[in-house]
Amino acid sequence: MHRDERGLVRPQRALHCCMRLRLSPHPDTPAEAVGAIEVEIAWPDLAKLTLRYILAGVVPRLASPPPAAPDRTDELWRHTCFEAFLLPEPGEAYVELNFAPSTQWAAYRFSGYRDGMAPADIAAPRIVVGATDTSLELTVQLDLARLALPPGPCRLALSAVIEATTGAKSYWALAHPPGRPDFHHRSSFAYSLPG
Repeated sequence: MHRDERGLVRPQRALHCCMRLRLSPHPDTPAEAVGAIEVEIAWPDLAKLTLRYILAGVVPRLASPPPAAPDRTDELWRHTCFEAFLLPEPGEAYVELNFAPSTQWAAYRFSGYRDGMAPADIAAPRIVVGATDTSLELTVQLDLARLALPPGPCRLALSAVIEATTGAKSYWALAHPPGRPDFHHRSSFAYSLPG
């Protein structure tokens, strides 16, 4: 805390930031039942992050996993799944976070591009899911303290794998590198969280 020119106590950084970003479908994958995906980002402090994924589309045509216990589960990306990647700057090591509409989740550390994958030590996130025939929303509240990310700015990649009832998958991200979908690629980390 510090005092401003009038002597009032003010926090050194904003207590809450919010931004809404739009994901784009990969040009080589169909988006059969999805019109748009947006993500709201809020971070009340450096150890807390809230993400709200908002999908607009024909929800009954999505293959969404059924509700399950909110347990850590591998290979969520094989079906409808929302993802976030954190890359502290400077450096090559990053964290991958996966959230399914079932409320299952996963967290991994990588020492470099798709290298050295290991489970990440993180508190279980709080995941809330809501759906209508035209929208699917998944809100996740994350406590990042146990990740012990280094101080400073952090690059953020946001993405989604959406499976239609036909089995077709579309891949959505803030930015796509050339070629096949690759959410781990450095160019996918298109947003910067302040440090």
